[in-house]
Amino acid sequence: MGMSVGDSGGEDDVVSAINTTPLVDVMLVLLIIFLITIPVATHTVKVTLPKDMNQPTQTKMSNVVLAVAENGQAYWDETPLKGRADLLDRLEKAAVQKPQPQIQIRGDVKSRYESVGKLIEACQEAGIYHIDFITERPKTN
Repeated sequence: MGMSVGDSGGEDDVVSAINTTPLVDVMLVLLIIFLITIPVATHTVKVTLPKDMNQPTQTKMSNVVLAVAENGQAYWDETPLKGRADLLDRLEKAAVQKPQPQIQIRGDVKSRYESVGKLIEACQEAGIYHIDFITERPKTN
């Protein structure tokens, strides 16, 4: 038997009190989940990341310059390449040299990104591990 205090008009009365128990329960569950998952997310394998070395590239005679013209034509130094097979053949010969020559890619500003991407893909397929991109320094005002 319960005791009611005040006006008991029936079942249609509006209850003005908000039950906060479910809200507190949800918040406690979320707090526990975050306390468990945060240490897992922050503990990773300790590695020393490479430092950015913004140094000008030194041109050596052994370096290979691959260029992409505006029309997509690729060049090995100044010799036009006949196709992907020609490029791969030259890159595979360069990949077995000790030390491996440095590949420098120069892409025309108006050339398609796809043309440069194909050169990078061919270098990767041939086993070249050092590729540089030659760019111009932005003009300062």
